[in-house]
Amino acid sequence: MKKILTVMALVASVFTSQSFAQKTVMVGGAAMYPTKDIVDNAVNSKDHTTLVAAVKAAGLVETLKSDGPFTVFAPTNAAFDKLPAGTVGTLVKPENKALLTAILTYHVVAGKHSAADIAKAIKKGNGNAEFKTVNGGRLWAMMQGNDLILKDEKGGTSKVTIADVFQKNGVIHVIDTVVMP
Repeated sequence: MKKILTVMALVASVFTSQSFAQKTVMVGGAAMYPTKDIVDNAVNSKDHTTLVAAVKAAGLVETLKSDGPFTVFAPTNAAFDKLPAGTVGTLVKPENKALLTAILTYHVVAGKHSAADIAKAIKKGNGNAEFKTVNGGRLWAMMQGNDLILKDEKGGTSKVTIADVFQKNGVIHVIDTVVMP
């Protein structure tokens, strides 16, 4: 019996380290559960109300609820606040849906790329990793000290402030600045 319990404990340990290593992370005062999809988690973050409203206005809710997997670089409300006054209000108007969709899908990369995966790509690329976004644009990732930095096509940069917020259909990395195609 003791041998069976030891084997069960070992199996449980391996199962936990592989399947449940993706822990619940707090973002914007809300728990982000790895068993929920990107949208179901994001709607609870008080730091991402602007992003959620923009995703709804762009008609991307169902896409981000699908199987994916997706890597989402999720700007906070403060990141959107850095944009020129009136930008967000203009973008969420129905007549600007295509532009809003282009900007939001520029924050999404197909596949599930953890911070460790991105770091490996940066190392392999001699300090720089290029990622193709869902909208067809390119983002570059690099390290500045201990910070993971994204560089957009316009030369703007954004810092990942919370990495590896795993979802059932991908991973979110919270960023401090909106990146632009």
